[in-house]
Amino acid sequence: MNRERLVEAIQLREEGRAKQNQTILEQAQALLLELNAAYPNDAEITFQNAVVNDNLGFGKKAVPFYVRALDQGLAGPSLERALLGLGSTYRGLGEYEKAVETLRRGVREFPHNRALQIFLAMALYNSQQYKEAMELALTNLLETTTDEKLQYFKRGLEYYATHLDEQGYEE
Repeated sequence: MNRERLVEAIQLREEGRAKQNQTILEQAQALLLELNAAYPNDAEITFQNAVVNDNLGFGKKAVPFYVRALDQGLAGPSLERALLGLGSTYRGLGEYEKAVETLRRGVREFPHNRALQIFLAMALYNSQQYKEAMELALTNLLETTTDEKLQYFKRGLEYYATHLDEQGYEE
């Protein structure tokens, strides 16, 4: 396969996304669909088709490409991005259970990816799993913030991140 065409399509897609330019994204989409027709079993091409559809705002069109790319054995950084993309797309489509399931897999396989954790927190919130959602959000905030006021209360906030239903004082 001509990898140069795939690189060209990815660069076009990235440029279109960065500039929020639908015309460039549509050019990338056309090239990726052409590559997909020629190489239907290539997981990376399938994945890039999912991403370009997501970039264009076509979540329903993106989902089958994401699912197929995963089934085709997508791996590495592309797998990480696909789990995030599919999970967030499911969430955006209101398919919260599928979002939680997909994002949990992402967090299991890529535990250091904070974006996966935060998207999971949002999907948990949408699934009315508020306690776990807040725990994930607070934990990520406390592990990444340099805000002095939050740092001052860090020990207490870390405790409450996992004990949200407890009251702090006895009567």
